[in-house]
Amino acid sequence: MADFSAVPQPCRNFGMGTIGQILQRNAAWWPERDAFVLGEQRLSYGALYDRGSRLASALENGGLERQDRIAMLSTNSLEYFEFFTAAEIAGFIATPVSFRAAPPEIEHHLTDSGTSVLFFEQSYSATVAGLRGRLPNVTRYICIGGPTPEWAEDYESVLVTGDPAGPISRSQPDDITYLFYTSGTTGKPKGVPMTHRSQVRSAHSTANHPALSLLQLSPAFHVGGRGPSLGCYWVGGKTVLHKTFDATAFLETVNDERINATFMVPPMLIALLDHPRIDDYDLSSLELVMLASTTISTDLLRRGLERFGQVFYIAYGSTEGGGVCRLPRHEVRLDGGEHMTRRLASVGHFEPECDGAILDDQGRPCSVGEVGELCIHNPYIFMGYWNNSNATLAAMQGDAFRTGDLGYMDEQGYVFLVDRKKDMLITGGENVYSREVEEALDRHPAVRESAVIGKPDPNWGESVCAVVILQPGQTLDAATLIAFARTQIAGFKCPKTVIFVDEMPRQGTGKTDKVALRKLYGKA
Repeated sequence: MADFSAVPQPCRNFGMGTIGQILQRNAAWWPERDAFVLGEQRLSYGALYDRGSRLASALENGGLERQDRIAMLSTNSLEYFEFFTAAEIAGFIATPVSFRAAPPEIEHHLTDSGTSVLFFEQSYSATVAGLRGRLPNVTRYICIGGPTPEWAEDYESVLVTGDPAGPISRSQPDDITYLFYTSGTTGKPKGVPMTHRSQVRSAHSTANHPALSLLQLSPAFHVGGRGPSLGCYWVGGKTVLHKTFDATAFLETVNDERINATFMVPPMLIALLDHPRIDDYDLSSLELVMLASTTISTDLLRRGLERFGQVFYIAYGSTEGGGVCRLPRHEVRLDGGEHMTRRLASVGHFEPECDGAILDDQGRPCSVGEVGELCIHNPYIFMGYWNNSNATLAAMQGDAFRTGDLGYMDEQGYVFLVDRKKDMLITGGENVYSREVEEALDRHPAVRESAVIGKPDPNWGESVCAVVILQPGQTLDAATLIAFARTQIAGFKCPKTVIFVDEMPRQGTGKTDKVALRKLYGKA
């Protein structure tokens, strides 16, 4: 086998078996090109690789070894992606922590993962200080931004102690690179390890735009906040970070940075379409918008297409299974005839590399139109939950992952989601799928967004409860909305209770947190 190790960088193409090797290539080919932008801050690929290498070396000098865990508790920042880079180069395992989590949840994450080094944004100092005595594995606390607590180290002071040549240890394709934790909707959050090999494949799959300039709205602690920027790495593209979603800031950034692509969930799209000054901005650069994380109502998608043009594609996936289904941009259009209009409510076909099926409770294939659970096997599928073999066994159907999502296929293999298995209601012995009810309610012109949950009912087992946000300036009473729903769907599916709210609880991706809704409104 040829040995290319002595070939100088400008004359060598790097085999991209790890994310670290992709970054090494980018630093050699495009050192001055922006990798990340946050407000007035810009970080080039050359600087990203240099700072990430120094940080990895500094951690290695402090005793950290390959596949040791390092954690980050922070909002989106340039330092967050330097933290990722250090792990990607040296073979450490990066485990991002949700800044929305409560202290006991953060404690579980750090203890379960066996984290050795905790990076944290200065604004979370009090939270970390309160946990320090309960984190026996954490030996170093590194603070981003000042002032630094006396019990922690300053981030920049640590980074400058690293060797510019980087760490001695280097990541390998089968090393774990990320340890993301689920949102905990079915119990305690579970760790999902991801290898370099699977994430390099994911980067290649995600790089579906030739000149990617990405606006990232999702927090980096979520897999949806890491995956899209990996696609940028593949093509040497630019990722513009926002700490939170704000419709005006979104429009300004697309206008100023000439954004090509972004990822959003339905509440974000609604806020943009309802923005009073949307026509004041030049959005012509926007060519690709991934709609994901939850189902999209056909009426909302129609509004988006009428305003932005044919820029949307619909993606469905999971932390454990990666990309599962996709309705590509060329199929998301309004001029495709009745059959294509109907399929705007689908998530498309299973991805080409995904071996997927819809199975009943006995593991048998469902027929066309029959609702069952989506089960998949693909190159991105997880290795099993971290330190949780029982949960791994429960999540598998043979060597296939049980997604927990219910859906059906039509006669041409398009997949339609109907509910999360745990969210399906049974009222009077009849199955009610929350998405169908939500779509019916959302057709009322006064409704901005709805979410349907079940409430215990002494007569029917469960009754349908709708939590509703109204359009600005609109008024509506429960009886009128329930009467409208009866014109759209069968009576037993219609809400028995309607609760009007100003905002919904959200998960990290921006989708509605139904666990929180059930805690708030799901009592008898």
